[in-house]
Amino acid sequence: MSFVLLAAMLPAWTGCNDSAFLEENPETFYTVDNAFSTSEQVDQVLVSCYSHIRVMYCFLEESSTAFVFRGSNGTDMYDVPLFRYGARFNDYGLLNATREEFYTNYSHWYQLISKANLALYASELPQITWASEADKAYAEAQARFFRAFCYRNLGELYGGVPIVTEITTSPRYDYERTTRVETYQYAIDELEEILDDLPETTTTPGRLVRGAARHNLAQLYIDRGVALEAEGKAGEAKTAYDRAVAYAGAVIDGGTYRLMTERFGSRSAEDPDFYYAQSAAEQTPDRLYSAEGHPIAGNVYWDLFQEGNQDYQDGNLEAIWCAQIDYAAYKKEDGQSKLQYSREFGPVFRDGAANHVSGTLEDVGGRGIACVIPTFYTRDVIYEGKWADDLRNSDAVFRRTFLGNNTSSDYYGLPVPWNVLYREGQSQDEMDVARTVVYPVSCKIATDKYTGLSDGENRSNLFRDEYLIRLPETILLRAEAKWRGGDNAGAAADINLLRTRAQCTYQVVSSDVSLDLILDERARELVYEESRWNTLLRMGGTVATDRIKRYAYWDDPRATLTKPFNLWPIPQVVIDTNKDKPMAQNPGW
Repeated sequence: MSFVLLAAMLPAWTGCNDSAFLEENPETFYTVDNAFSTSEQVDQVLVSCYSHIRVMYCFLEESSTAFVFRGSNGTDMYDVPLFRYGARFNDYGLLNATREEFYTNYSHWYQLISKANLALYASELPQITWASEADKAYAEAQARFFRAFCYRNLGELYGGVPIVTEITTSPRYDYERTTRVETYQYAIDELEEILDDLPETTTTPGRLVRGAARHNLAQLYIDRGVALEAEGKAGEAKTAYDRAVAYAGAVIDGGTYRLMTERFGSRSAEDPDFYYAQSAAEQTPDRLYSAEGHPIAGNVYWDLFQEGNQDYQDGNLEAIWCAQIDYAAYKKEDGQSKLQYSREFGPVFRDGAANHVSGTLEDVGGRGIACVIPTFYTRDVIYEGKWADDLRNSDAVFRRTFLGNNTSSDYYGLPVPWNVLYREGQSQDEMDVARTVVYPVSCKIATDKYTGLSDGENRSNLFRDEYLIRLPETILLRAEAKWRGGDNAGAAADINLLRTRAQCTYQVVSSDVSLDLILDERARELVYEESRWNTLLRMGGTVATDRIKRYAYWDDPRATLTKPFNLWPIPQVVIDTNKDKPMAQNPGW
């Protein structure tokens, strides 16, 4: 057989008198231009963009970068426990431009920009057929939204950065930084151009809608105004704040969204209930908190964070954009479809308070390992005095009542006082251990009903969708823009929209309104939701450094934070690699 085949081929070989046959011309060699043949393939690139956002915002990478960016380790709101002291992120004797967290975060945004640019390039290839011009316009609008979203984040964290709008096919070493204002303006221009191509609503949960773009425009115009004020351009800044008010108002008052003020969703007729127990066998009716006279009443704010209640399509009218988490998909093929919040944000009572409260069940918030902990500002200060009466401070939402579950404890079946949980009167090390791993448990990071236990899951993960934009943040952006524009009364009215929903006894008045009040209200409403580093750095001036020094748990920033800054450093590896064009470092780094 081989001989016959060889004989048949000989004439072709002997007839060759040039080397053309040696030139490679593979029919299956893929390039950007021939890899795409359908609009569905372009959409898959967009799906990868949504997936990228989910990785960054939902703690799917259990890394220091995630704990700093999304967990906001090192800010006024979050820190690390004693046993993770080596991973602290506010010792400015250790932080510099070579830190991995700065580079990995920076790189993440440019990876997403690259995907968005690829989708835009592919959408224009001549072989791609779209069902309609509207479908094509929506695909391109999603890609441009992602690109603008990246530059908003880069501008807030790093200031002016190189604007990359095309796919890169060869190495470049000559990127040039824009200014912070220019970076914001680029993102603004992108979003304003795509507004009409984004739908007001969509039947597909998680897909981008017009409200998401308007929300980001409100934030970007505030960002731009702050940066303009820093340049001494007060008039232009005021115009920017007015535009922020208008864009936020289009979301708040446009008729599509509203705050949820009544019980709703999958558990609207239920109250949360916990057992004081260290094993599943001990979770019997006689060990329920309610059986011992400590019932916890559900409320509308608690409903917002129960499984199945997050999406606009499911009736939650304050949900603007949500990352999609699905247990069935997780079990079948999508191992990243989970929120590791109980694990990463959760307390470790078994280490700090084991004599009285221990275990890894629902009563202690699940199997927490305390990668990021709330500071005392977050857990206590913002609820002191007249601020205490607030649904967001209720046991259903931010649980402070823990019944002893150790049978040898004098507090077995009784509420354990916080001075006992904190080991007051013992050694400083013992108190530090307890005070940094024992803290109130938010309904945003834990639940009384974990999904998947019968399938072998433990109490580390939540399987609910995660808010990326929720209407209360839009309201707080409008309040900030009004305050910056001199309208304290309007800012107070907006803040009171949230305080009324939270059934707060105290309603703020014009004279209360300040940047500190706005940041405090953001902490009450958006704990475990907002990216606090973005919030603090975009404020400009010394806001970030002042609040970090004031509220950090550890004393490191009070001893080492000697420079004012409102930007992270440009990663040193980026500066070094950009060898053909000098790239300036941010002040103080």
